[in-house]
Amino acid sequence: MPLFVVQAKHAAESCPAGDPQMGPMLVSHVSKENAAKAGVTLHSEAVIDGGHTIYLIVDAESEEPIRQYMTPFAQMGTVEIWPSSSCERVIERGKC
Repeated sequence: MPLFVVQAKHAAESCPAGDPQMGPMLVSHVSKENAAKAGVTLHSEAVIDGGHTIYLIVDAESEEPIRQYMTPFAQMGTVEIWPSSSCERVIERGKC
């Protein structure tokens, strides 16, 4: 299954982390179980401290299930999805 890196950003003024309803909803949304329901395999996630940016490393058949899965984040800011490869795969093919 293809590998992707996903970046979601929002403005500091609209940060959902402190919202008593939105914050817990996003925590439950970014789970392996919830991603799997959307056809996405979530490998890892990290939020840049103070950067209002989250990165996900995921597998999916295409970008479409990822876009659908990221709908809550797209409503708050921007979502970018990049086709990616593991380091091992890059070495195998001999180029980035």
